[in-house]
Amino acid sequence: MANHVSAEKRARQSEVAAARNRSVRTGVRSALKKARIALEGGDKAAAQEIVKKASVVLARAASKGVVHPKAAARTTSRIQSHLAKLG
Repeated sequence: MANHVSAEKRARQSEVAAARNRSVRTGVRSALKKARIALEGGDKAAAQEIVKKASVVLARAASKGVVHPKAAARTTSRIQSHLAKLG
């Protein structure tokens, strides 16, 4: 347990940040799952919209530091290439 006031504050801040990061990461996973399901469905118009939203969610998570920027770019590239193979 923290013994100094500043250490106690830092522990509180860490809890808040961890909760925020967890929420963002969950949103990323959900968006990717929806995108993969849409890509498997075969409807290109619907998949395009969902993949675009997933890309935005990934980029936002990368900008916040929740996901590594290169991991976000790689994942976005992969779902975009799957989308291109549909048509």
